[in-house]
Amino acid sequence: MDKPSRRNVLMAGGTLGAVGALSAATPAHAGSLWTWSPTGSVAGTGEGADPRWVWDEEADQLVAALIDRGDVPRVNRLLRTWTKNGQPLPSGLPADLRDFMERARRLPSWADQGKLATAVNFNEKRGLYLGVTYGFASGMMSTAIPKEARAVYYSKGGADMRDRITKTAKLGYDIGTSNAYKPTGEMVVTCVKTRLAHAGVRHLLPKSPHWSKVADEEIPISQADMMVTWHSLPTTVMQNLAKWKVPIPAAESEAFLHSWQVCAHMLGIKDEYIPNSWAEANAQAKQVLDPILAPTPEGIKLADILLNMGTLVPGGPLRYITKPILGSLTRYILGDEIATWLKIPREPLWDGVFETLWEPFVAVREGLLSLEQAPGALQKFYWAFDEILRLGVLLVLSGADLPISIEIPDANNPNYP
Repeated sequence: MDKPSRRNVLMAGGTLGAVGALSAATPAHAGSLWTWSPTGSVAGTGEGADPRWVWDEEADQLVAALIDRGDVPRVNRLLRTWTKNGQPLPSGLPADLRDFMERARRLPSWADQGKLATAVNFNEKRGLYLGVTYGFASGMMSTAIPKEARAVYYSKGGADMRDRITKTAKLGYDIGTSNAYKPTGEMVVTCVKTRLAHAGVRHLLPKSPHWSKVADEEIPISQADMMVTWHSLPTTVMQNLAKWKVPIPAAESEAFLHSWQVCAHMLGIKDEYIPNSWAEANAQAKQVLDPILAPTPEGIKLADILLNMGTLVPGGPLRYITKPILGSLTRYILGDEIATWLKIPREPLWDGVFETLWEPFVAVREGLLSLEQAPGALQKFYWAFDEILRLGVLLVLSGADLPISIEIPDANNPNYP
């Protein structure tokens, strides 16, 4: 059997992570105080304003104007041709949008090309784990983030989850490529388009009577919301790698963080909210992410949609990648409480397989335990798990239209299954 390529693994993670990176996430509870200090940020200073009441003013005003002028369909058609970081912007864009995008596409002054190069090495070596954690830790966790789940469910993307998943998978893949932030890469394009899409959701979602009935905020996707989504990605990934005892050199750990710090900036998150270290990231996550995880009817439905993706392509080797396997992996990584919230049923066989054999599986891959020393069941599990990644998760891309284009929404979800 061919080993899963880095592209396949990262796209797999992005695929199950669909509800995360391109959506609003949940801020801390309304009654809690914002106490995280901007001295722990990449900026090292800041006003210290509560990020729940800060959005993306420049992008929001611009995109609201585009929507109100009826420019969005034309803009989206033009932007489909803009795919590479170093590529000139398409001619014919409205002047205000062009000016904004020329500024938004610039890397921050503090971007370190040496660290970004080291991050490439990390992604190459850890692609398997990144695929798992992006998908089953970050992606499935997002369905237990109430405001994120509601924003996805009621916004335009919720009307076609296959399309939404495919577009979101692109960010998880792009950040792991060797040329992610280089002129020939696509990460800058993906981030700028995502920033515009977020602004569109902020303008449109408050007009949805369905969202307004359940939302406890007037405007979605605040700076706090975006940081929650951010923590569900790199912070959660690194926490899981540490839990699994994956040995990571300090320089690679720092570089991986740096690649996501640059991503946060490019998505429109203010530098004063971006943690400058893993210690600061963990401290911030304890305040804005950990306390707000909870079930919602929308999140439960989205989780079920994601786990049922394995039944969409009948026949062939994909028939072996079942909802019970995906559900058990989710339960193992996120824990019993979140799995119970999402109404993921217990699967005695697969629950036991992951609980018993995952850490030895990691140890074998890391050379800490030889395959000959491992139980016979582990040797079978090694093959089975690689097969899940190689075939099962990627099936959702099978019906995707290529190239993948992230676009500004012009409406909300008209359907509420």
